[in-house]
Amino acid sequence: MSTPSSKRIVRAAAVQIAPDLTSGAGTLARVCDAIVEAARQGVQLAVFPETFLPYYPYFSFVLPPVQSGAEHLRLYEEAVTIPGPVTDAVAALAREHGMVIVLGVNERDHGSLYNTQLIFDADGQLKVKRRKLTPTFHERMIWGQGDAAGLKVAQTAVGRVGALACWEHYNPLARYALMTQHEEIHCSQFPGSLVGPIFAEQIEVTIRHHALESGCFVVNATGWLSDAQIESITPDPKLQKALRGGCNAAIVSPEGQHLAAPLREGEGMVIADLDMALITKRKRMMDSVGHYARPELLSLAINERPAAPVVSFDEAGAAPSWSVQHECQRQSAGNDTARVDTARVETATAD
Repeated sequence: MSTPSSKRIVRAAAVQIAPDLTSGAGTLARVCDAIVEAARQGVQLAVFPETFLPYYPYFSFVLPPVQSGAEHLRLYEEAVTIPGPVTDAVAALAREHGMVIVLGVNERDHGSLYNTQLIFDADGQLKVKRRKLTPTFHERMIWGQGDAAGLKVAQTAVGRVGALACWEHYNPLARYALMTQHEEIHCSQFPGSLVGPIFAEQIEVTIRHHALESGCFVVNATGWLSDAQIESITPDPKLQKALRGGCNAAIVSPEGQHLAAPLREGEGMVIADLDMALITKRKRMMDSVGHYARPELLSLAINERPAAPVVSFDEAGAAPSWSVQHECQRQSAGNDTARVDTARVETATAD
Protein backbone atom coordinates (compact mmCIF):
# COMPACT_ATOMS: atom_id res chain seq x y z
CA MET A 1 0.00 0.00 0.00
CA SER A 2 1.34 3.45 -0.90
CA THR A 3 2.01 5.99 1.81
CA PRO A 4 -0.68 8.69 2.09
CA SER A 5 0.44 11.97 0.59
CA SER A 6 -0.03 13.68 3.94
CA LYS A 7 2.80 11.56 5.40
CA ARG A 8 5.26 11.59 2.52
CA ILE A 9 8.39 13.68 2.21
CA VAL A 10 10.37 13.50 -1.05
CA ARG A 11 13.85 14.96 -1.43
CA ALA A 12 14.26 16.38 -4.95
CA ALA A 13 17.12 17.96 -6.89
CA ALA A 14 17.08 20.30 -9.87
CA VAL A 15 20.47 19.80 -11.52
CA GLN A 16 22.21 22.67 -13.30
CA ILE A 17 25.46 21.57 -14.94
CA ALA A 18 27.28 22.06 -18.24
CA PRO A 19 27.32 19.35 -20.92
CA ASP A 20 30.45 18.20 -22.70
CA LEU A 21 29.98 19.85 -26.09
CA THR A 22 32.66 17.62 -27.62
CA SER A 23 31.51 14.18 -26.48
CA GLY A 24 28.26 12.43 -25.66
CA ALA A 25 30.24 10.03 -23.49
CA GLY A 26 31.66 12.99 -21.61
CA THR A 27 28.19 14.36 -20.92
CA LEU A 28 26.99 10.93 -19.77
CA ALA A 29 29.89 10.80 -17.33
CA ARG A 30 28.79 14.17 -15.93
CA VAL A 31 25.22 12.88 -15.53
CA CYS A 32 26.45 9.79 -13.71
CA ASP A 33 28.65 11.84 -11.37
CA ALA A 34 25.72 14.14 -10.58
CA ILE A 35 23.46 11.17 -9.79
CA VAL A 36 26.05 9.74 -7.40
CA GLU A 37 26.46 13.13 -5.69
CA ALA A 38 22.70 13.58 -5.42
CA ALA A 39 22.39 10.13 -3.87
CA ARG A 40 25.05 11.07 -1.33
CA GLN A 41 22.76 13.93 -0.26
CA GLY A 42 19.72 11.69 0.07
CA VAL A 43 18.01 12.78 -3.15
CA GLN A 44 15.12 10.58 -4.29
CA LEU A 45 14.26 12.48 -7.50
CA ALA A 46 16.81 14.16 -9.79
CA VAL A 47 15.86 16.26 -12.82
CA PHE A 48 18.32 17.18 -15.58
CA PRO A 49 18.02 19.92 -18.27
CA GLU A 50 16.37 19.74 -21.69
CA THR A 51 18.14 17.48 -24.22
CA PHE A 52 21.15 17.44 -21.93
CA LEU A 53 22.52 14.32 -23.61
CA PRO A 54 24.64 14.77 -25.57
CA TYR A 55 23.91 18.54 -25.43
CA TYR A 56 21.25 21.05 -26.42
CA PRO A 57 21.80 22.23 -30.05
CA TYR A 58 22.86 25.75 -29.10
CA PHE A 59 24.55 26.08 -32.49
CA SER A 60 21.15 26.18 -34.22
CA PHE A 61 20.25 29.39 -32.39
CA VAL A 62 23.24 31.38 -33.64
CA LEU A 63 24.29 29.73 -36.91
CA PRO A 64 22.34 30.16 -40.16
CA PRO A 65 21.06 26.85 -41.60
CA VAL A 66 23.55 26.92 -44.47
CA GLN A 67 26.41 26.86 -41.95
CA SER A 68 24.98 24.37 -39.47
CA GLY A 69 25.17 21.16 -41.50
CA ALA A 70 28.38 19.85 -39.95
CA GLU A 71 27.19 20.50 -36.40
CA HIS A 72 23.81 18.96 -37.14
CA LEU A 73 25.47 15.79 -38.46
CA ARG A 74 27.74 15.65 -35.40
CA LEU A 75 24.64 15.79 -33.20
CA TYR A 76 23.26 12.80 -35.12
CA GLU A 77 26.43 10.85 -34.38
CA GLU A 78 26.26 11.65 -30.66
CA ALA A 79 22.48 11.29 -30.26
CA VAL A 80 20.88 8.69 -27.98
CA THR A 81 19.13 5.53 -29.20
CA ILE A 82 16.40 4.11 -26.96
CA PRO A 83 16.96 1.52 -25.63
CA GLY A 84 20.72 1.64 -25.78
CA PRO A 85 23.92 2.06 -23.77
CA VAL A 86 22.93 5.47 -22.39
CA THR A 87 19.54 4.35 -21.09
CA ASP A 88 21.12 1.18 -19.70
CA ALA A 89 23.70 3.20 -17.77
CA VAL A 90 21.16 5.63 -16.31
CA ALA A 91 18.72 2.82 -15.45
CA ALA A 92 21.48 0.98 -13.60
CA LEU A 93 22.27 4.05 -11.49
CA ALA A 94 18.58 4.69 -10.79
CA ARG A 95 18.28 1.11 -9.58
CA GLU A 96 21.52 1.20 -7.56
CA HIS A 97 20.56 4.38 -5.71
CA GLY A 98 16.79 3.90 -5.60
CA MET A 99 16.33 7.22 -7.38
CA VAL A 100 13.74 8.50 -9.85
CA ILE A 101 15.60 10.25 -12.69
CA VAL A 102 14.17 12.59 -15.32
CA LEU A 103 16.56 13.08 -18.21
CA GLY A 104 16.36 15.06 -21.45
CA VAL A 105 18.04 13.59 -24.54
CA ASN A 106 18.41 14.08 -28.27
CA GLU A 107 16.83 10.82 -29.41
CA ARG A 108 17.83 9.35 -32.75
CA ASP A 109 15.16 7.24 -34.42
CA HIS A 110 16.66 6.13 -37.74
CA GLY A 111 16.80 9.30 -39.87
CA SER A 112 15.21 11.73 -37.40
CA LEU A 113 16.12 13.42 -34.14
CA TYR A 114 13.62 14.18 -31.39
CA ASN A 115 13.62 16.22 -28.20
CA THR A 116 12.81 13.41 -25.78
CA GLN A 117 12.12 13.24 -22.04
CA LEU A 118 12.79 10.04 -20.11
CA ILE A 119 11.41 9.15 -16.67
CA PHE A 120 13.23 6.29 -14.93
CA ASP A 121 11.68 4.81 -11.79
CA ALA A 122 13.71 3.95 -8.71
CA ASP A 123 13.91 0.31 -9.84
CA GLY A 124 15.54 1.33 -13.12
CA GLN A 125 12.41 0.85 -15.25
CA LEU A 126 11.89 3.40 -18.03
CA LYS A 127 8.33 4.48 -17.23
CA VAL A 128 7.87 7.28 -19.79
CA LYS A 129 9.49 8.17 -23.09
CA ARG A 130 7.89 11.22 -24.64
CA ARG A 131 8.82 13.59 -27.45
CA LYS A 132 8.40 17.36 -27.40
CA LEU A 133 5.16 18.12 -29.22
CA THR A 134 6.31 21.14 -31.20
CA PRO A 135 9.95 22.26 -31.35
CA THR A 136 10.30 26.02 -31.07
CA PHE A 137 11.64 28.36 -33.78
CA HIS A 138 15.25 27.31 -34.58
CA GLU A 139 14.63 23.87 -33.05
CA ARG A 140 12.36 22.93 -35.95
CA MET A 141 15.46 22.63 -38.13
CA ILE A 142 16.78 19.99 -35.72
CA TRP A 143 13.95 17.86 -34.29
CA GLY A 144 10.84 16.17 -35.55
CA GLN A 145 7.46 16.70 -33.90
CA GLY A 146 6.27 14.48 -31.08
CA ASP A 147 2.80 13.11 -30.39
CA ALA A 148 0.48 12.69 -27.43
CA ALA A 149 1.15 8.97 -27.02
CA GLY A 150 3.81 9.84 -24.44
CA LEU A 151 1.90 12.64 -22.73
CA LYS A 152 1.61 10.56 -19.56
CA VAL A 153 2.04 10.87 -15.83
CA ALA A 154 3.98 7.95 -14.36
CA GLN A 155 3.30 6.35 -10.99
CA THR A 156 6.79 6.18 -9.48
CA ALA A 157 8.45 5.51 -6.15
CA VAL A 158 8.15 9.23 -5.29
CA GLY A 159 4.59 9.74 -6.54
CA ARG A 160 2.90 10.69 -9.79
CA VAL A 161 5.49 12.36 -12.02
CA GLY A 162 4.97 14.20 -15.31
CA ALA A 163 7.24 16.27 -17.54
CA LEU A 164 7.19 18.94 -20.23
CA ALA A 165 10.03 20.67 -22.06
CA CYS A 166 10.56 24.41 -22.31
CA TRP A 167 7.85 26.25 -24.24
CA GLU A 168 5.51 23.28 -24.06
CA HIS A 169 4.54 25.05 -20.85
CA TYR A 170 2.96 27.72 -23.05
CA ASN A 171 0.56 25.10 -24.37
CA PRO A 172 -2.15 25.11 -21.69
CA LEU A 173 -3.82 22.01 -23.10
CA ALA A 174 -0.61 19.99 -22.80
CA ARG A 175 -0.29 21.07 -19.19
CA TYR A 176 -3.95 20.29 -18.54
CA ALA A 177 -3.47 16.80 -19.99
CA LEU A 178 -0.98 16.13 -17.18
CA MET A 179 -3.22 17.76 -14.59
CA THR A 180 -6.07 15.40 -15.49
CA GLN A 181 -3.78 12.51 -14.57
CA HIS A 182 -3.32 13.99 -11.07
CA GLU A 183 0.30 14.96 -11.44
CA GLU A 184 1.99 15.40 -8.05
CA ILE A 185 5.50 16.37 -9.16
CA HIS A 186 6.02 18.19 -12.43
CA CYS A 187 9.52 18.04 -13.93
CA SER A 188 10.23 20.91 -16.28
CA GLN A 189 13.33 21.15 -18.44
CA PHE A 190 14.82 24.18 -20.19
CA PRO A 191 18.14 24.49 -22.07
CA GLY A 192 19.57 27.36 -20.00
CA SER A 193 22.32 29.67 -21.31
CA LEU A 194 19.98 31.04 -23.95
CA VAL A 195 18.25 34.31 -24.91
CA GLY A 196 19.42 36.30 -21.87
CA PRO A 197 18.12 37.30 -18.43
CA ILE A 198 14.57 37.76 -19.72
CA PHE A 199 14.37 33.99 -20.31
CA ALA A 200 15.12 33.31 -16.66
CA GLU A 201 12.30 35.68 -15.68
CA GLN A 202 9.91 33.95 -18.07
CA ILE A 203 10.82 30.57 -16.60
CA GLU A 204 10.13 31.94 -13.12
CA VAL A 205 6.61 33.03 -14.09
CA THR A 206 5.93 29.81 -15.97
CA ILE A 207 6.91 27.29 -13.32
CA ARG A 208 5.25 29.14 -10.46
CA HIS A 209 2.03 29.46 -12.41
CA HIS A 210 1.97 25.76 -13.24
CA ALA A 211 2.56 24.87 -9.61
CA LEU A 212 -0.37 27.02 -8.53
CA GLU A 213 -2.71 25.96 -11.31
CA SER A 214 -1.92 22.25 -11.11
CA GLY A 215 -1.58 22.11 -7.33
CA CYS A 216 1.67 20.19 -7.67
CA PHE A 217 5.38 20.60 -7.01
CA VAL A 218 7.57 21.79 -9.90
CA VAL A 219 11.22 20.76 -10.17
CA ASN A 220 12.84 22.80 -12.94
CA ALA A 221 16.28 22.10 -14.40
CA THR A 222 18.28 24.34 -16.75
CA GLY A 223 21.66 23.86 -18.39
CA TRP A 224 24.75 26.01 -18.07
CA LEU A 225 27.52 26.99 -20.49
CA SER A 226 30.94 28.32 -19.50
CA ASP A 227 32.48 31.28 -21.31
CA ALA A 228 34.87 28.93 -23.09
CA GLN A 229 31.98 26.80 -24.32
CA ILE A 230 30.09 29.84 -25.57
CA GLU A 231 33.16 31.03 -27.47
CA SER A 232 33.51 27.57 -29.04
CA ILE A 233 29.97 27.83 -30.44
CA THR A 234 30.44 31.27 -31.99
CA PRO A 235 33.35 33.75 -32.05
CA ASP A 236 30.96 36.67 -32.59
CA PRO A 237 30.64 38.69 -29.33
CA LYS A 238 27.17 39.92 -30.32
CA LEU A 239 25.90 36.37 -30.84
CA GLN A 240 27.59 35.21 -27.64
CA LYS A 241 25.19 37.42 -25.71
CA ALA A 242 22.35 35.19 -26.95
CA LEU A 243 24.01 32.22 -25.22
CA ARG A 244 24.11 33.74 -21.75
CA GLY A 245 21.43 34.01 -19.07
CA GLY A 246 18.24 32.00 -19.16
CA CYS A 247 19.25 29.80 -16.21
CA ASN A 248 16.81 29.19 -13.37
CA ALA A 249 17.12 25.82 -11.65
CA ALA A 250 14.38 25.86 -9.02
CA ILE A 251 11.91 23.89 -6.92
CA VAL A 252 8.45 25.38 -6.31
CA SER A 253 5.67 24.23 -3.97
CA PRO A 254 1.97 23.84 -4.87
CA GLU A 255 1.49 27.21 -3.21
CA GLY A 256 3.85 28.84 -5.72
CA GLN A 257 6.71 29.36 -3.28
CA HIS A 258 10.37 28.53 -3.78
CA LEU A 259 11.48 25.77 -1.41
CA ALA A 260 15.15 26.68 -1.84
CA ALA A 261 17.05 29.54 -3.40
CA PRO A 262 16.98 29.21 -7.22
CA LEU A 263 20.26 28.88 -9.10
CA ARG A 264 20.78 31.33 -11.96
CA GLU A 265 24.55 31.25 -12.41
CA GLY A 266 27.09 28.45 -12.47
CA GLU A 267 26.78 24.75 -11.81
CA GLY A 268 25.15 23.07 -8.84
CA MET A 269 21.98 21.49 -7.52
CA VAL A 270 18.91 23.00 -5.94
CA ILE A 271 17.77 20.47 -3.33
CA ALA A 272 14.58 20.61 -1.28
CA ASP A 273 12.24 18.36 0.67
CA LEU A 274 8.75 18.15 -0.81
CA ASP A 275 6.01 17.81 1.83
CA MET A 276 3.32 16.07 -0.16
CA ALA A 277 0.66 17.24 2.29
CA LEU A 278 0.90 20.66 0.61
CA ILE A 279 -0.84 19.21 -2.45
CA THR A 280 -4.05 18.57 -0.52
CA LYS A 281 -3.71 21.91 1.22
CA ARG A 282 -3.67 23.67 -2.16
CA LYS A 283 -6.33 21.52 -3.83
CA ARG A 284 -8.72 22.00 -0.94
CA MET A 285 -9.04 25.55 -2.23
CA MET A 286 -8.57 25.03 -5.98
CA ASP A 287 -8.54 21.67 -7.76
CA SER A 288 -8.42 22.48 -11.47
CA VAL A 289 -9.53 18.99 -12.53
CA GLY A 290 -11.92 18.44 -9.63
CA HIS A 291 -14.24 20.74 -7.72
CA TYR A 292 -12.94 23.81 -9.57
CA ALA A 293 -13.56 22.29 -13.02
CA ARG A 294 -16.68 22.61 -15.19
CA PRO A 295 -16.37 19.59 -17.54
CA GLU A 296 -19.92 20.03 -18.81
CA LEU A 297 -18.79 23.40 -20.19
CA LEU A 298 -15.08 22.93 -20.89
CA SER A 299 -13.25 19.67 -21.58
CA LEU A 300 -10.16 18.34 -23.33
CA ALA A 301 -9.95 15.74 -26.12
CA ILE A 302 -6.59 14.00 -26.62
CA ASN A 303 -5.49 12.07 -29.69
CA GLU A 304 -3.23 9.45 -28.11
CA ARG A 305 -2.42 7.63 -31.35
CA PRO A 306 1.33 7.28 -31.89
CA ALA A 307 2.36 9.16 -35.03
CA ALA A 308 3.31 6.52 -37.60
CA PRO A 309 3.98 6.68 -41.36
CA VAL A 310 2.32 3.28 -41.96
CA VAL A 311 -1.15 1.96 -41.11
CA SER A 312 -1.65 -1.80 -41.61
CA PHE A 313 -4.83 -3.26 -43.09
CA ASP A 314 -6.29 -6.67 -42.28
CA GLU A 315 -6.88 -9.41 -44.87
CA ALA A 316 -10.38 -8.09 -45.56
CA GLY A 317 -8.89 -4.77 -46.57
CA ALA A 318 -10.28 -2.88 -43.58
CA ALA A 319 -8.11 -0.74 -41.34
CA PRO A 320 -8.01 -2.04 -37.76
CA SER A 321 -9.81 -0.03 -35.12
CA TRP A 322 -7.62 2.56 -33.47
CA SER A 323 -7.82 0.98 -30.04
CA VAL A 324 -6.66 -2.42 -31.36
CA GLN A 325 -3.89 -0.88 -33.43
CA HIS A 326 -2.76 1.28 -30.52
CA GLU A 327 -2.79 -1.66 -28.11
CA CYS A 328 -0.60 -3.69 -30.48
CA GLN A 329 1.84 -0.79 -30.75
CA ARG A 330 1.79 -0.31 -26.99
CA GLN A 331 2.57 -3.95 -26.30
CA SER A 332 5.27 -3.94 -28.95
CA ALA A 333 6.91 -0.88 -27.38
CA GLY A 334 6.58 -2.34 -23.89
CA ASN A 335 5.16 0.92 -22.56
CA ASP A 336 3.32 0.05 -19.37
CA THR A 337 2.08 3.61 -18.95
CA ALA A 338 0.21 3.84 -22.26
CA ARG A 339 -3.57 3.54 -22.03
CA VAL A 340 -6.52 3.23 -24.36
CA ASP A 341 -9.46 5.55 -23.89
CA THR A 342 -11.96 4.30 -26.47
CA ALA A 343 -14.76 6.65 -25.43
CA ARG A 344 -12.64 9.70 -26.05
CA VAL A 345 -11.29 8.35 -29.30
CA GLU A 346 -14.74 7.54 -30.64
CA THR A 347 -15.87 11.05 -29.74
CA ALA A 348 -12.84 12.64 -31.34
CA THR A 349 -13.19 10.58 -34.54
CA ALA A 350 -16.97 10.73 -34.87
CA ASP A 351 -16.63 12.79 -38.04
